[in-house]
Amino acid sequence: MEETIGVTSAVTSPAQIPKQRGESLLDAAVRYAEERHWDVFPGTWLEVDDGRQHCSCGDAGCAAPGAHPAREDWANQATGSATAARRLWSKQPTASILLPTGRTFDAIDVPETAGFLALARMERMELTLGPVTCTPDRRMQFFVLPGAASKVPDLVRKLGWPPASLDLDALGEGAYVAAPPTRFGGRGAVQWACRPTAANRWLPDAEELISPLAYACGREGRR
Repeated sequence: MEETIGVTSAVTSPAQIPKQRGESLLDAAVRYAEERHWDVFPGTWLEVDDGRQHCSCGDAGCAAPGAHPAREDWANQATGSATAARRLWSKQPTASILLPTGRTFDAIDVPETAGFLALARMERMELTLGPVTCTPDRRMQFFVLPGAASKVPDLVRKLGWPPASLDLDALGEGAYVAAPPTRFGGRGAVQWACRPTAANRWLPDAEELISPLAYACGREGRR
């Protein structure tokens, strides 16, 4: 099973995230479909040539080696069937696990530093969180109810922030996130900052989280 950080202290930091071990990509993909009813689809994977890792897509300048869609029709390939997920990852056990947004959830994407600051603030506010990922490229994604992508810009404006001034993005239909234990080339694995549990099966609305997230992004932007 994957290990996570706990949102139990205002001093929680990226350095405190333990390394994941144990669960295979196949088992994780099947579990996401079976237990959370999330659609999943296999993305690219990492290959090693002369001791160097590179993306299976073959692009030497790939921006997300080992963690992006492997085919153009990925949206149609995504499945919520555990049986289908097992079949897909049995064909390519090292394929990344990608979750399409805009279906069972949207995701609010922020820089890691702002994300941890927001988590501490949310704890003090006693907000209920959904799952939260922490990626090797120092981003965090907060899972929220679908529909966030269309209303987050207006929510940010109402808080007094021009949307373009914040490093905050809402991922909805047509986008995706990488799920643990997907690995990025040379950077490590995606991990859970807040793992999926029975307690967070019901996701928060973007309106519940946007204030601490916008505040944290604004504060980090000023730095």
